[in-house]
Amino acid sequence: MGDFRVHILGCGSALPTMQHYPTSQVVELRDKLFVVDCGEGAQRQLRRQRLDFGRIVGVFISHLHGDHCYGLYGLLSTMGMLGRRRALPVYGPRGIDKFLAPFIEESRSYLGYDIEVHVVDDRTSSVCYEDRSVTVTTLPLEHRTPCTGYLFREKVTERHIDRASCDFYGVPRSYYTALREGADFTTEEGKVIPCERLTRQGKAPRSYAYCSDTAYLPSLVPLLRDVSLLYHEATFLSDRLARAKETAHSTAEQAARIAQAAGVERLVIGHYSARYIDIQPLLEEAQAVFPETVAADEGMILEL
Repeated sequence: MGDFRVHILGCGSALPTMQHYPTSQVVELRDKLFVVDCGEGAQRQLRRQRLDFGRIVGVFISHLHGDHCYGLYGLLSTMGMLGRRRALPVYGPRGIDKFLAPFIEESRSYLGYDIEVHVVDDRTSSVCYEDRSVTVTTLPLEHRTPCTGYLFREKVTERHIDRASCDFYGVPRSYYTALREGADFTTEEGKVIPCERLTRQGKAPRSYAYCSDTAYLPSLVPLLRDVSLLYHEATFLSDRLARAKETAHSTAEQAARIAQAAGVERLVIGHYSARYIDIQPLLEEAQAVFPETVAADEGMILEL
């Protein structure tokens, strides 16, 4: 299977700090890059991680608070200056069309490519993007403005041919494609040989869930069941629970409880409040509930 990794470009929250950039990530799957949120400074971080702007195939915005989208105009402009000509889809919740409308109108004469705006339903979970290797599904979140998360799920990989068994039963090479797709084989004598006897199961598909700004939301658990890697915001420590509720954010402990209940393999926390210069207490609070937790940091690359 090809590469599947998450690049952390920024993991801070609304107020600027000396420690962190605003929220932005890139999901890399094989030869494609998906930008997930685009706070200020995202372009510089793309350069630092040597990510090719030309490989970006889509942008996914969780909500229209500035720390998640104020870098988008600049990124779109830069891609035009770099010679992009193929259309770029941009996905986001209610309001994304109005947010982008002034830029699209103003840049129409010089941008050089079309921006396809897709307003997703942030109140339900549905597939918003699909290609040969991945599906992207929305995750309804609870925040002070329409907000959606995204679940990137690798498509089921093809089965592997067991060459010795195929030779034994006389399976022609021309039938291998059908076997990889799960078809049984019938011999010249009419005997049906199950696909499972002629192939081996491919690797289990990997998945990444991005839960941006959200209040503690147990209804997410069924949607996140068994994902390979979960990003969940952890803006506050539990001693700021009242503030978390007031602002529709989560604590590190709450993020860990979602990961634990969903049975995910790994958790990465981020979107730290500017009040925390040291994020170690946030990490420790989450790890006390869900040990397989890491704290996001700029430049981090998470392999799936």
